[in-house]
Amino acid sequence: MKKHSNLTVQPELIVVVDDDAAVCKSLKFSLEVDGFLVRTYALGEELLSETIFPACHCLIIDERLPGISGINLITELRDRKVLVPAILITTNPNSALKRRAASAGIPIVEKPLLGSALLDGIHQALTQPMSPH
Repeated sequence: MKKHSNLTVQPELIVVVDDDAAVCKSLKFSLEVDGFLVRTYALGEELLSETIFPACHCLIIDERLPGISGINLITELRDRKVLVPAILITTNPNSALKRRAASAGIPIVEKPLLGSALLDGIHQALTQPMSPH
């Protein structure tokens, strides 16, 4: 927890959905080092089956998941009124996916996740108001 004056601020919770255990572990580690709380899921269906949706601040979702795709998972969550910012991560997104993500207001960060692109995207998502799409 971060302390500001007499206030105690809870770290933001980031939810990561990726079927690659190594990616989940790496993202969890690096985001926790940056001060976030992180909860990981291997499948979109795992997140959808939560009876109480985690009170998260940002979603990081892999596009190429077994079962429901990342973009469809985000669409389903928004249909369920889960309106937290989401970032789609993928390798070589095609133009159709880029257009669909852009029209839904979902930024794409390409794998491999090098440099600070993902962290920059998270900070941007956390500071901008969520617009309904």
